[in-house]
Amino acid sequence: MIRIAAVGDIHLGEDGRGRLRPAFDTLQDCADVFLLAGDLTRHGTVAEAEVVAAEVSGLSVPVVGVLGNHDYHSDREAEITAVLGDAGVTVLEGDSTVLDIGGTKVGVAGTKGFCGGYAGRSAGEFGEPLMKEFVRYTRRCAADLRRSLEHLAAEGSDVRIALTHFSPVPDTLAGEPPEIYPFLGSYLLAEAVDEGGADLAVHGHAHLGVEHGMTEGGVRVRNVAQPVIGRAFAVYDLQVP
Repeated sequence: MIRIAAVGDIHLGEDGRGRLRPAFDTLQDCADVFLLAGDLTRHGTVAEAEVVAAEVSGLSVPVVGVLGNHDYHSDREAEITAVLGDAGVTVLEGDSTVLDIGGTKVGVAGTKGFCGGYAGRSAGEFGEPLMKEFVRYTRRCAADLRRSLEHLAAEGSDVRIALTHFSPVPDTLAGEPPEIYPFLGSYLLAEAVDEGGADLAVHGHAHLGVEHGMTEGGVRVRNVAQPVIGRAFAVYDLQVP
């Protein structure tokens, strides 16, 4: 059994240094890997990223993350990725990584993802160029996630986790205003999770949502936005086949 700790939407500012580190230092007692599901900063500045980096640097478990929309706000996402990378965080965007956890190959495929809505009420690739590009961006994120999961399977990962910021399913959005569902995620991410063969999907972004959901293919989905889980991180057990 692999223990997956995860949190998203910690939204740390420059005044947040040291706020989460005491809790993160307990990870060695309860988890094998730590996932960060985006929106790590408030406004996507490098200074805020340095605060996040200090919170997770040198932890006793491997840390893998994706960025969220807040982390893109200042157009410094490349620098934020570098700062987190220097702190030992593997930041994914359309790619994957494999961790050796006690001889078990744990594969994590990650993308920020994007919005567009869910089956029956989703944006279509039609009309103005901006609208078509909006949907194409979501399609690219989903396609990269699926390919990354398939690559992990081909490489022999024992378990595979899909890590996104935006939600793949509407289940975990319950509590959010229905009018904004299309801006909280996309069914295309769920299709990628199912087609790519994930064992668990983890996301953030939906602060007013709920923790538990499932794809049509039966993959467990967990919304780990900190306002939802109400603690520094949540831990999930993942059975190894």
